Amino acid sequence: MISADLYFSFRSPYSYLALPRWRVIQREYDLTIDLKPVYPLAIRQPDFFERNHPNWLGYTIRDVMRVAQHAGIPFAPPRPDPIVQNVMTRQISDDQPYIYRLVRTGQVAARKGRGFAYADEVAQLVWGGTAGWHAGDHLAGAAARAGLEMAELDAEAERDAEALDAEVAANQAALEAAGHWGVPTLVFQGEPFFGQDRIELALWRMGQAGLEKR
Repeated sequence: MISADLYFSFRSPYSYLALPRWRVIQREYDLTIDLKPVYPLAIRQPDFFERNHPNWLGYTIRDVMRVAQHAGIPFAPPRPDPIVQNVMTRQISDDQPYIYRLVRTGQVAARKGRGFAYADEVAQLVWGGTAGWHAGDHLAGAAARAGLEMAELDAEAERDAEALDAEVAANQAALEAAGHWGVPTLVFQGEPFFGQDRIELALWRMGQAGLEKR
């Protein structure tokens, strides 16, 4: 069995777009991917969007939509956005009711060895067109499909928030130690492969290390 780490943000559309391919690869190959949640730039560097080029956001939206269309992956702007942000000024709100829950429960799922499955199901809600993904039983359904109980994830996330945030910070530090900083990045034997467009390259490298089909 070969394993690799996938660094992932619930706010990153490119992270979402990488998951379907990695899902299929794990079914076809003797591979386990350990998902490592990180906080998005909006939390780690709140002024990032204000400092960035004004064309950055518009181009990113255009690009992720065409990547999704090309790959046949359902895609829609999240409703609500996991990060509360003023679209006009790009300022990040001090009040963030969604992202901490997502990241902490994602890390709880990772503790239980179900991080990839949980992120995969939740990302399909957030980025796949489910309005009000945070309300009702949407997240509970996603957790159940991942083999988890949402009530248990929420309870542990609330009870152990400080330790979970330390684990998520350690994920970010490990990503940077491997030679990158962004997501999605797959790290295999210390080598980083950044972006949903580097999956075939990562698969080739794992093949050199003996990765075989199931």
